[in-house]
Amino acid sequence: MASGKTVSGSKTVMARTMLPSDANPYGNVHGGEIMKLIDACAGAAATRHARGRVVTAFVDGLSFLSPVYVGHLVTAKASVNHVGRTSMEVGVRVDSEDLLTGLVAHVSSAYLVFVSTDEKGNAIPLPPLIAETDEERRRLKAAEQRRAQRLQRPRST
Repeated sequence: MASGKTVSGSKTVMARTMLPSDANPYGNVHGGEIMKLIDACAGAAATRHARGRVVTAFVDGLSFLSPVYVGHLVTAKASVNHVGRTSMEVGVRVDSEDLLTGLVAHVSSAYLVFVSTDEKGNAIPLPPLIAETDEERRRLKAAEQRRAQRLQRPRST
C-alpha cells in the first residue's frame, strides 16, 4: 500500500450550466441531474485518492435546499473526509449561481461512500488520509462518527 495522501490532493470541483434538457417544462432542473453531478464529482475525488477504480457503495440522505433553474451555473465541490481500509467517505457541497443576478444559493450537501476495487471487483486497500488543517481534522472526526452510525444500521440482503 502507498503512503498517506492529503485531503488537498483529491479535492475536486465540477461546474456546469443547466440546459433545457436538464429540466422539466417549467424550467426547474431535475433532482436527478444534481444527483448525477454529485456522484460524478465525488467519484472523481475518490479516484484521485485511490488512483484506481472506485464504486459508489452508499449515499447518505439527500435534500434539496434551493431550486435550480435553466441557465444557472451549478458547482459541486468534493473532498475525501475519511478513509478506512478499503472504503472512503467523500463530502460534496453543491451551489447554484444565477449568472444574471450573481445570486448564489446552497442547493445540497451529501456524503458518499466509495469502495476501491481491482479489475475483478474485489475490494482493495486504500492509502490512508492525511488531514492537514483544523477544518480537515474536524471533517475527519465527523466522518468517523457517521461511519460508526452506518455500521450500526442493519444491512439489507
